[in-house]
Amino acid sequence: MSDLIVGRESVGASRSASDLYRAVWRWHFYASLLVLPFMFTLAITGGIYLFKDEIEATIHSDLKRVEAQPGINRAAPSAMVAAALAVHPGIAVKFTDPATPDASAEITVGTQGEGRLVVYVNPYTAEVLGALPDHGTVMWRIRNLHSLKYFGNHARMLIEITAGWSILLVVTGIYLWPRRQTGGVLSVRGTPKRRVFWRDMHAVTGILVGFFIVFLAITGMPWSGVWGGKVNEWANGNNFGYPAGVRVAVPMSDEHLDHIAKTSWSLEQAQVPQSPGHAHHAQPIGLDDAVATFDRFGLHRGYVVNMPTKADGVFTGSVYPDDLSRQRVVHLDQYSGTPLIDMSYADYGPLGKSLEWGINTHLGQQFGLANQVVLLAACVAIILLAASAAVMWWKRRPAGSLGVPPMPADKRIFRVLIAILAIGGVLFPLVGLSLVSMLGLDRLYVRSRRLRSI
Repeated sequence: MSDLIVGRESVGASRSASDLYRAVWRWHFYASLLVLPFMFTLAITGGIYLFKDEIEATIHSDLKRVEAQPGINRAAPSAMVAAALAVHPGIAVKFTDPATPDASAEITVGTQGEGRLVVYVNPYTAEVLGALPDHGTVMWRIRNLHSLKYFGNHARMLIEITAGWSILLVVTGIYLWPRRQTGGVLSVRGTPKRRVFWRDMHAVTGILVGFFIVFLAITGMPWSGVWGGKVNEWANGNNFGYPAGVRVAVPMSDEHLDHIAKTSWSLEQAQVPQSPGHAHHAQPIGLDDAVATFDRFGLHRGYVVNMPTKADGVFTGSVYPDDLSRQRVVHLDQYSGTPLIDMSYADYGPLGKSLEWGINTHLGQQFGLANQVVLLAACVAIILLAASAAVMWWKRRPAGSLGVPPMPADKRIFRVLIAILAIGGVLFPLVGLSLVSMLGLDRLYVRSRRLRSI
């Protein structure tokens, strides 16, 4: 009798393990179905964007590169702006300091007939080299594809869904990773004609790149449509959106920094101060003096100066180099040149610092070339992971069927897994909504299969 009881317990344990495996496999399949097409696109565009500076310097070399002239003083910023406006009449709103001795200056001009243009000027001769639409470079197009901005603001919500399901994909994939076999664990068996080759390729690639998928998903979340926006408001929405310790005892406008200048994630909610001198009919200091002040303050070369367009506006100097410690934003009173607010990466709180570090690493900037090469290898591996999953599924699926893995015999196992997944859905609302939608589609699929079998 005792042997019979032990046998039943063994069968029960084996069945429970089998049911859990089926439930995990089923949701791994659904996560793949939902996420892999986006991961494929994100990996391609992300891998290209890692080398944005190098690519743009080559593609737009006629605009972005000049012959360095050591010992020759640069033309005054106001002279460069005047040259740009002579060719493209309008209102100059931004001046970008040349980052290196062989880089051109960039003047952003608002025109009536051509919209916003970036005019490239030789900083030594003030010669206009040409112009492109604002955010019209090749890398800006790649960036907009990567962030799905080309498809509207609502499409950005897919970033959050993709990130959440990518993490689910990795977690379930680790559980499904083969352990009780010698081949297909860290080696690939067979040839591309056989399904085992693609299964092993998928398993080996997945276990090697899983960490990077989770890292890129988490560090990409700040750009997501719902979660990223709400966390940004929560983290930076108080005290005018400035980090603790930054003096804000100056008149503030209703304009946010993110609306007038490219800024860091931590400062998107920061409001722009006002120049108090406008009430006393003072004379503006002008761009040349503002640039001289930013130089004296030691802003990293390549900083951007946003010029005031209103009587109470300010000169804003901002720079976000690869070195996080050199990030800085300075607002100057346009009449006295007095710094109203001066902040840097050191002023961010713990959350801001960690998120900025993650974003910088995500962009391939934090650790230089090594950062770029490692993430490029991860992107290539993600493409291979997605391709091997598609081929493996195509070879496995029955004719005329989607090939959804079977339901577990014990539905309680499935319910426990759903409860665990629901926790992630609460933390990431859009992921939760997509989870509910997928559950509904799964039930419809099961019901349709039953009706066909009758």
